[in-house]
Amino acid sequence: MSFLTLDLNLLRVFDAVMTEQNLTRAAGHLAMTQPAVSNAIKRLRESLGDELLIRTAYGVKPTPRAEALWPSVRSALASLEAAVTPETFDVSKAHATFRLAMADATAAFWLPSLMRSIEREAPGVNVRMVPLTTREPRPMLLRGDVDLAVGFFPGVAAQLSSDTSSPIRHERLYSGHYVCVMRRDHPLAKVDLTLENYCTANHLLVSFSGRAHGLVDEALAQIQRERRILLTVNQFFTAGRVVANSDLITVLPKHLIASTGMTDALIHKELPFTLPAVHLDMLWHERDARSPAHKWLRSNLEGMNSVAQRTAPGTTPRSDTY
Repeated sequence: MSFLTLDLNLLRVFDAVMTEQNLTRAAGHLAMTQPAVSNAIKRLRESLGDELLIRTAYGVKPTPRAEALWPSVRSALASLEAAVTPETFDVSKAHATFRLAMADATAAFWLPSLMRSIEREAPGVNVRMVPLTTREPRPMLLRGDVDLAVGFFPGVAAQLSSDTSSPIRHERLYSGHYVCVMRRDHPLAKVDLTLENYCTANHLLVSFSGRAHGLVDEALAQIQRERRILLTVNQFFTAGRVVANSDLITVLPKHLIASTGMTDALIHKELPFTLPAVHLDMLWHERDARSPAHKWLRSNLEGMNSVAQRTAPGTTPRSDTY
């Protein structure tokens, strides 16, 4: 295959199909017919000598060659788009779809304000939520599975600040702290929360992976203590419901207690040991850094710091970019 003879329009089709994982949806996005998209992918297969996309019952599945090729294609197309996009950007006339990855509590905390902003300023903008099931969102961004990831990603910010070659960009939205959460009439509700009675209680852990070990267990191990984790769940809303109706206790970021929907049934106490601060970080790929629509989205999330501060007293707004 000679690059000089490659039809670059085929790469736009390839990017759309990889994004949608479905030929029909990609055709709609490109304003093409489905047979035209199929023909374009066939020509690209012949040019590259690889199957690229394999049909399945639910759409298409990329081959390893397609997975390896896509990040470079996306980055190149984003650079071209930024070069030819006018400097002026009218958000009221913009049409864009953003795929965001957040945990349920983070989404409940941020989405209402973002939706009000979109309804008011950007009627052509759509948002698609993708489940966040990991503390390491960089592979999702590198693959182009999502446009933005928001959440608590321990260690990622420090790595990004020291790795200037990484294509992932980062901004800290704010910092808060963890507290112990229990139902209002829990046996520990009216007594001092000591290290002893904390460790002897039954615990619930919010774990995306289902692994029964977290930051609390690491902190306890440093002081030669441990706790019994009776239950792990992967949603903060579920955690709130269970804790409000049992003798289990849990540890949550203070600013996310309200997102459980059980605020009236819960109380929180300061922990009898030290945990690192909990940070809410925003991550995106450099291919989107200059996109006017993406800039608008990021600026909206940045602007919600004041909302977060009012909603969750004790959090500290941050705007450190790495």
